[in-house]
Amino acid sequence: MNFLEVSGVNKKYGTTFVVKDISFTQQKFQKIAIAGETGSGKSSLLKIIAGLEHPDSGIAFFEDDKIISPLETLVPGNPGIAYLSQHFELRNNYRMEELMEMVTKIPDEEAARLFEVCKISHLLNRKNTQLSGGEKQRIALARLLVGSPKLLLLDEPFSNLDPIHKNQLKSVLEDITGRLQITCILTSHDPVDTLAWADEILVLKAGELIQKGTPTEIYYLPVNEYTAGLFGNFTLLTVSELASFKNAMPSLLDQSNVFVRPEQFIIEPENFIGVPGMIERIHFGGGFYEIEVLTHIKRIIVRTMNPGFKKGDKVSISYLQAPFHLS
Repeated sequence: MNFLEVSGVNKKYGTTFVVKDISFTQQKFQKIAIAGETGSGKSSLLKIIAGLEHPDSGIAFFEDDKIISPLETLVPGNPGIAYLSQHFELRNNYRMEELMEMVTKIPDEEAARLFEVCKISHLLNRKNTQLSGGEKQRIALARLLVGSPKLLLLDEPFSNLDPIHKNQLKSVLEDITGRLQITCILTSHDPVDTLAWADEILVLKAGELIQKGTPTEIYYLPVNEYTAGLFGNFTLLTVSELASFKNAMPSLLDQSNVFVRPEQFIIEPENFIGVPGMIERIHFGGGFYEIEVLTHIKRIIVRTMNPGFKKGDKVSISYLQAPFHLS
């Protein structure tokens, strides 16, 4: 039995498909991220799974029970599924502990552990006017979790968060899926946030599921430039261009095009081994440098931790072997 099964789901607004023939399954405790540009259908798909949107066709099952839509019942969805919208609201003029008391039905000890996981124990005496956006979001999340859901759906949980609160929320999500053993699906407008968290990533474009796989597969073996671009910089090499690199893997030469991430190149002072080029731009990224090198093949983006290069330097570029076996 699949924990969650989505089969042939379609949804139109007018004549435009926002979700088009999407099918996938999720196992218990599997972490799934849904990635895609704005308007790709991420939120619509999540609402269908939550039972908040009625699909025009197709069906979704949660633990073998059909997920009921608003057109089929007055209380849609499934009691085992909790959904947090990116547009959540908290009632005004209440302390957070009062808001929690309204919905908490679990023992005090269990509730205290949950509040600790969500990092809100120190916020319970405050009103929502005294909270930051990230703190409000963790309160809203805890209000859902006290209902003991089995599946948690999070729509754009990292949007509008500063780096400090984003990192806090990432830590909370790790504990929710790990310590609390709650299965989770989330969407993100910044897909890079999903790479370290997800077990599987679904990539949507114009309502269609165009690729699914592990984070490593999605990052290093994107099916097209759209998927590649979602997850960071890359250089697209044809087979003939790749053949210019003496150390390119023979199996790569069987492909039509190869997407190469900046960290898969090696940059060195000019030598006879690599492809020669000249540095055009250097971007400091904190713990690394991204360097744009113009070669006779094309402009190549290289990532390195070596600070010893400058604009105008003549260098050589080599191709680092792929990080995993390619069949």
